[in-house]
Amino acid sequence: MTEELTLLAEAGAAAVVAAMATDLWQSTREAVLGLFRRGDPDRSASVEARLDGNASMVRGTASPDDVRQALLGAWALELEALLRRAPSCRTSLARLVAEVDGALRDGRGRPVLEQTNTARDSGTVLAVQYGDLHAYGPDRAGAPPGADRSS
Repeated sequence: MTEELTLLAEAGAAAVVAAMATDLWQSTREAVLGLFRRGDPDRSASVEARLDGNASMVRGTASPDDVRQALLGAWALELEALLRRAPSCRTSLARLVAEVDGALRDGRGRPVLEQTNTARDSGTVLAVQYGDLHAYGPDRAGAPPGADRSS
């Protein structure tokens, strides 16, 4: 039983840190906070602060995987302690691990990229993340064949 608990805690920690700085983060964060609110309500505020601080570190570094690796052990210990105090959280944590793993495997856990675009002095900004942008000048010169050139 102890080995099973440790493995689940480690899998949970891996899911938590893997979700940091991805578009899975908010739902993962809320699920982890829900576990602590149910299993250890006195610690939920400090856990929330740690989650937010850790996610901020992952977002703010040039090597997020190194930061995730460094955080892994601490979250494994935190989750194992939670599971010992509140065994009823096991099923929910296992479900969270499966959801995060499935989303990452399906490519739904893309990194969240922060982007700031500023146009000044009558300038124009054309920007896109995770997609294509096709833009043509006001005279529509160079527009693809079949494009309406009348405007």
